[in-house]
Amino acid sequence: MAVIRLQISVQAPIERCFDLARSIDLHTVSMAVHREEAIAGRTRGLIELGEEVTWRARHFGIMQRLTSKITAFDRPHHFRDTMIKGAFRRFDHDHFFETQGHATLMTDVFDYEAPLGLVGRMAERLFLTRYMAALLHARNQVIKEVAEGDQWAVLLRS
Repeated sequence: MAVIRLQISVQAPIERCFDLARSIDLHTVSMAVHREEAIAGRTRGLIELGEEVTWRARHFGIMQRLTSKITAFDRPHHFRDTMIKGAFRRFDHDHFFETQGHATLMTDVFDYEAPLGLVGRMAERLFLTRYMAALLHARNQVIKEVAEGDQWAVLLRS
């Protein structure tokens, strides 16, 4: 079992950051390198409490599917997506948002467990935690860039 905690300060209002973080469209843009696309459930717009999305993406050279559900939602301060089907044994991804002056502090807490018992725990330590942290960091950089620029209005209009 591993927990990844990342923080990033974004020079944008909390509501904008919250909505961009739950935007299916922005997620697709941020994960384009992995050819990630929403293929079932909520496939566009802003995901809400109780909704599910199924993603298809290439990670480690393998096409994978992962379905997650929004299991907690307190706009604009927190939401959680929980894996209900996928390659992990389990995961909960909490997204926290806090106003700090004119900025928003975004905090990700990704609590997960790899499959395959001992082999999975070794994978977590050897490469999986580093890989997932880099993936989350890259996604947060895209959220920051979009929120601080002009693109956010187009993404949040849909």
